[in-house]
This record gives sequence, structure tokens and C-alpha cells, in this order.
Amino acid sequence: MPLPKPNDPKPAHPPISGGKADRKPWKKKSPVEVVLEQAEKLKAEIAEGEEELKAKRKQLQKFEEAKKIFEAS
Repeated sequence: MPLPKPNDPKPAHPPISGGKADRKPWKKKSPVEVVLEQAEKLKAEIAEGEEELKAKRKQLQKFEEAKKIFEAS
């Protein structure tokens, strides 16, 4: 037996009042600007990855020193 449907439908997205005032106007980018922006993002990701790798190498060095201490005793 099917269940009765409720009579009060709810909208999927509530209306936003004044939403357009908060947004920046859209500026079309040239292909050159897009490529340069992507290159900058990649440089930033690489720099972040290198810092993470440096921190992991430092941590590994500490573990290797601890391993030598355990092996010596």
C-alpha cells in the first residue's frame, strides 16, 4: 500500500536574498592567463610538497637515530 504524499513541497534550494551583491563580477580570462594561473598553482603545490617531504625526511632521520640506539643496546 503506497504512502500518502505530503502536500507541502519544499524547494530544493532556499532562495538567497541579496546573493548577487556579494559575488565578484566574472572576468573572462584569455588562454594565456589560464595557463599562467595553472603554472602558479603547480609551483605552489610543488613547494608545499617539498616542504612536506623535508619534514618527513627529518622525521625519518630521527627514527633511524633511535633505531641505532636500540640496536646498540
